[in-house]
Amino acid sequence: MSRIGRKEITVPAGVTVTMNGHVITVKGPKGTLERELHRNMLVTVEGNTVKVERPNDDKMNRSLHGLTRSLIANMVVGVTEGYSKKLEIVGVGYKAAKSGKSLVLNLGHSHTITFNEDENITFEVPDSNTIIVKGYDKQLVGAIAAQIREKRPPEPYLGKGVKYEGEHIRRKAGKTGK
Repeated sequence: MSRIGRKEITVPAGVTVTMNGHVITVKGPKGTLERELHRNMLVTVEGNTVKVERPNDDKMNRSLHGLTRSLIANMVVGVTEGYSKKLEIVGVGYKAAKSGKSLVLNLGHSHTITFNEDENITFEVPDSNTIIVKGYDKQLVGAIAAQIREKRPPEPYLGKGVKYEGEHIRRKAGKTGK
């Protein structure tokens, strides 16, 4: 049986979890998240614990068991603490700045690139080479961070570009002259 799927999720004070058919709603101090779960998973909410069970040991149900539990646990953590991704900009002339509610990037293109905040995502720019993407939806924070990285991914020769904090860039040797 799935070790992750068997663990119960403890719901902290100030967070409410409700089930409506196969739709789970988690409300907390940071916001509200809603997700439709697979119809085979049996989710029970009892007091301050949430338990996920599967009907049988079919391969699909086994694979969905731990996934469903992780998705619900990530929702609970998101509405209480939130998530953040840190990006680093490497390169001469590459920089980031915050202008009102938008993130402005100069990444060596002929134009600037802007990303606008919404109610779920906020940007922080502590210095011109660091971007912090914050929000309470883990999937959305990762997607926005990936979109920012996609505008100038790190290249293997000089290592210039936008990379995640702690990401190791595999470097290649350049041409050798005669």
